[in-house]
Amino acid sequence: MIKARHTLTSILRSAISLLLLLAASQAASAQGFLKWQADSIPLFRGVAVGFDLAGAAQRMLSDYGQYEVMARVNLHDQYFPTVEVGYGEAKHEDDAITGITYSTKAPYFRIGADVNLLKNKHTGNRVFAGLRYAFTSYKVDISSLPFKDPVWQWDTSYGVKDESCSQHWAELLFGIEAKVAGPLHLGWSARYRRRIAHDDGITGKTWYVPGYGTQESTRLGYTFNVIIDI
Repeated sequence: MIKARHTLTSILRSAISLLLLLAASQAASAQGFLKWQADSIPLFRGVAVGFDLAGAAQRMLSDYGQYEVMARVNLHDQYFPTVEVGYGEAKHEDDAITGITYSTKAPYFRIGADVNLLKNKHTGNRVFAGLRYAFTSYKVDISSLPFKDPVWQWDTSYGVKDESCSQHWAELLFGIEAKVAGPLHLGWSARYRRRIAHDDGITGKTWYVPGYGTQESTRLGYTFNVIIDI
């Protein structure tokens, strides 16, 4: 399990470095960023749906992760209003340091838009930047192994059941997307997350937030999407 997590971390760092370099290069060379490209291409270019493989793989290889789908509208191959909906879950048992078991599962959503940074926007390949607003409402279960009361010397334990929590956050993202064949696209995105408001109930600080990740981790996230134009 530890080796798998180290592998995921290495892949994430490499992917983020590549994405940021590509995005910076394209943004520096693109003329007319955030300006409409004058041509005969119509405004509405269709819709697309996709599925994030990275979150699903993370759930299989670690104590937490998410299953996420997305839908977006293509406006002139330049602007992409997007909705992302997912289901995050965690089951962290008998922590090596604290002995605490933590579990939660809940849906979440994000809404925002991406902007294609490439000068030639109609090739099907994209380098993009975007913003998201995200929210989740979830419940947590926390329990600990029995331990000796330091005063009375009897076995005692600590637990929380169905504690209601919530969180609002924002994400700034950069990504690349490649057209593979026909309607099929593959795309990476790297994301910087920032909490706006949160309620951790009586727990003080929840270990995992669906759609956001673990509180101890960095604010960086990532996705690897399989996308189909429809």
